[in-house]
Amino acid sequence: MIDEGPWPRMELIYERSRAGRRAGRVPDYGLPRPELPAELRRTHAPRLPEVSEPELVRHITALADRNFGIDTGFYPLGSCTMKHNPRVNERAGRLPGFRDLHPYQDDEGAQGMLELEWRLQEILKEIAGLPAITLQPAAGSQGELTGLMLMRAYFADRGEDEQRDTIVTADTAHGTNPASVTMAGYRLEKVATDARGNLDLADLGAKVNERTAGLMLTNPSTLGLFDEGIEEVARIFHAAGALLYYDGANLNAVVGRSRPGDMGFDIVHFNLHKTFSQPHGGGGPGGGPVAVRESIAPFLPAPLVVRDGDTFRLDYDRPKSIGRVRGFTGPAGVFIRSYAFMRAYGPGLREMSDVAVLNANYLLARLRDDYELPYDRLCMHEFVLSARRLKRDHGITALDVAKRLMDFRIHPPTIYFPLVVPEALMIEPTETEPKERLDEFVEAMRQIAREAAEDPETLRQAPHHRPVRRLDEVRAAKQPVVRYAFETEVVT
Repeated sequence: MIDEGPWPRMELIYERSRAGRRAGRVPDYGLPRPELPAELRRTHAPRLPEVSEPELVRHITALADRNFGIDTGFYPLGSCTMKHNPRVNERAGRLPGFRDLHPYQDDEGAQGMLELEWRLQEILKEIAGLPAITLQPAAGSQGELTGLMLMRAYFADRGEDEQRDTIVTADTAHGTNPASVTMAGYRLEKVATDARGNLDLADLGAKVNERTAGLMLTNPSTLGLFDEGIEEVARIFHAAGALLYYDGANLNAVVGRSRPGDMGFDIVHFNLHKTFSQPHGGGGPGGGPVAVRESIAPFLPAPLVVRDGDTFRLDYDRPKSIGRVRGFTGPAGVFIRSYAFMRAYGPGLREMSDVAVLNANYLLARLRDDYELPYDRLCMHEFVLSARRLKRDHGITALDVAKRLMDFRIHPPTIYFPLVVPEALMIEPTETEPKERLDEFVEAMRQIAREAAEDPETLRQAPHHRPVRRLDEVRAAKQPVVRYAFETEVVT
C-alpha cells in the first residue's frame, strides 16, 4: 500500500517557541547557588525553546509519528535481524527485583540475577557447542574485539604471539570484522568468494600459513549462504595451528540445527539483540557474549558467573584472564529479555530458525524472476538480490529501489552490501513476519520492477509521500546543518 498524499511540513521546536512559556518548573530546594568562575559565565542566557507542556508533548508525538521501526511496519534490513520484540520480555525486564538491583550488590543479595545469568550461559554454551563463556561484551562488535584479544592471549601463552600476526576474513565480511582486526593489532588478509558463494578454498589455502592467527567468518555468510566447505576450512586452519572465530551476526538461521563448535569454530560471539530479541534500533541496547573451547577458557574476561551447589557467585580468581572488557557482568537488561525469549520457545527454539529460513526462501522464490539472483542456491535466513539489470536496462539503481519502497510503508533492505554483489539488495524477513506482510513486500518489489521499465522517473524522485524527500547525501555529509539558525545571532 502506497502512502497517499504528502506529509504536512512540521514546525521546529524553535518555531513553536513563545517567550515566557514553560513546560515545567525545577523545584527550589533552597540550596545555595555555587559561584561559577568568571571565564565560564555566559554573557547572555541560552536560547532554549520556550513552549507549554501540551505543545511540547505534541511536538514529540509528531516526531514519533514520522519515525519508522519494527512496530510500524515490515523491516527487512538484511543482516540486522530486525524481529518483533515480545512485550512480555519487557515486562520481565521491569520486575522490581531486577530493575532495582544495584550493580555493586554483593553476591548473596543478587542470587536471582546471578542464577539467570548462569542459566543463560548454559543455554548459550549448548547453542554454540562450546564449554565456556563470558557475558561481558556489550555488543557483537565488542564481542569480536574480545575474541581477538582472547586469540592474542592464547598465542602469547604458547609463545607464538610474535609469530602469528595475521587474521583472515572473507570478502563478504561485516565491516566490523576488519575494524576489529585492526584494533586488535593484527594484519588483515582477505579471501575471495567462489562462484557458488563459498570461501574460495584455493585462495584460502594459499594464504594460510605459520603467521596466521585465525579466521573470522560468518556462517551463513552475508550472502545468506551456508558455506559448503566449512569442514575443509576448519581443517586448513587447524592444520596450521590457527583458530577459527565465528561471527554470530547470522546465527538466527541455524539455532538448534547446527552448532558453530561442531563446525570447528573455537570462539563464537552471539548478538543477543539480533538472534534473541532485543529492540536495537538507534544504537542499542546490545549484548555480545563470547563462547570458547576449553583451551581458551582460562583467558576469558573476569569475573565469570559460576555455580557452587545451590548458590551462584562471581569468580575473580582468573590469573590468565584478559581482564574486564565492560563494567560489572554485562548488560543485565539484555540478559533478562533474551532469557525470557529463550524460555518462551523452550526446547523448540530451533523453530525460530526454521521459520526464518522458510520466510527467506519464500521471498526468494517469488522475487527471483524480477531481480537478478547472483547465486542460484537455496538461501538461509536472508538472501541477496541485485538491481544490476534494472540499472543496465533502465538506469535504476538499488538506491532508487530502496527509496521507492518507503512509499509502500516498508523499510528498505540493506543496499550495496555485501560489496561482492553490484547493486546489492540484502533482504532478511525474520521469523516474526506473517505471509500477508511477505506478500505485500513481494507486490511492492514487483511494482517497482515494472515502474523501472515504464516510469523510471517516479523511482528517481522517490520517496514521494514521506516527511522528507530525496536528500542530497553528498552535500549533507560535507555541509551538515546541526543547529538552528536564528534571525539574529548572539555571542555567548
